[in-house]
Amino acid sequence: MATQTRSGPPAALPRPGRDPRADICRGLALWMIVINHTPGNWLGGFTLKNFAFADATEAFVLLAGYAGAFAYAGQADRQGWAPAAAALIRRIGKLYVAHIFLLVVFTAQVGFSAATLDRAAYLDELALDPFAEQPYRTLLEALLLRFQPHFLDILPLYIVLLSLLIPGLLLRGHPWAVLTLSLALWLGVREAGFNLPRWQEGGWFFNPLAWQVLFVAGFLLGQAARGAPSIPLPPRSPWIAALALIVLGLGVLGMIVSEHLPETMEELPLWFSDFLVGIDKTSLHPVRLLSMLALTYLVAAYVPRDWAFLRSRWVWPFAAMGRHSLPVFCFGILLSFAARLLLEQYDGWRMQVAVNLLSFGALVVIALIADWARETVRPKPAPSPAPQPLPGTA
Repeated sequence: MATQTRSGPPAALPRPGRDPRADICRGLALWMIVINHTPGNWLGGFTLKNFAFADATEAFVLLAGYAGAFAYAGQADRQGWAPAAAALIRRIGKLYVAHIFLLVVFTAQVGFSAATLDRAAYLDELALDPFAEQPYRTLLEALLLRFQPHFLDILPLYIVLLSLLIPGLLLRGHPWAVLTLSLALWLGVREAGFNLPRWQEGGWFFNPLAWQVLFVAGFLLGQAARGAPSIPLPPRSPWIAALALIVLGLGVLGMIVSEHLPETMEELPLWFSDFLVGIDKTSLHPVRLLSMLALTYLVAAYVPRDWAFLRSRWVWPFAAMGRHSLPVFCFGILLSFAARLLLEQYDGWRMQVAVNLLSFGALVVIALIADWARETVRPKPAPSPAPQPLPGTA
């Protein structure tokens, strides 16, 4: 008998468990986003952005790509491209609805606060004043993702990145092609200065055509972690670790000089100060990309996935938040503005402690509710039917 060959997607890989490192890091990133979005929060001086040319947004995007490899590339391997693409479309739809809902609630929160407290500056500072000037046009532009107030530009970025992943899944078995196309697009966008249009204000604050390179880096890292075709990862090496630490150390020095030592900044050579000022976030400057990759290498190479501490009570709140990034992020945006209002009333250490403890606790509660909801709606396996007696043995 002739041997039949089968064409189609590669054989499905066994589905690995969740990576606690990714959940914890995502939870930390979400917590930092809340802190950084709260003006006057003393903890803002201790977040990642103060110690590297990268911040929680870079971590969030890279981890989104990492999770995408497990969720969607894994599904494509098991079921084919079409079901995975359909799952991506459903996720994009959920993100879009969440973004519009968050926009409406955030606008109401800020607008009501501005009217009640007579602080019209809130609307101008958060770029919500077009709602007062052209409400119908502003709403239309918001639905088209061309109007993005401050703090509400991360979900549109995520929507575009997941949209690019739909055709990208077709190349999941060709990692070098994926990396080459991604790098070419990133470099081309930076060189041409191209960006997606934004109503009234030029381009998007986070240019998704540039930030996709960080998403792709996370995707390829996830592919390697689950044993799928990927780029060979750098081995665990003290030399590579030393180089990564040098990159991060230079970032610390650069941030200290540029943010906290203006006198020293003025004494530096003009080319060096111009270089520091030119490390842009919109099109993901190479220094920002390199900083995040250096930090990722250190975590991936020197924090074991099975380390018992990662499942201890000390870090479980961050892991819980990381498992439910969408509700935690949306609630965190609203929470950060409420925290700002409290800190503006009284900025003493007691209020600082209270605001940060209450904010952190509220985010953990949201994550626990999401955990409970997921377990409640998850379909339970049907019980096995009772064995039937053989004929004539009853």
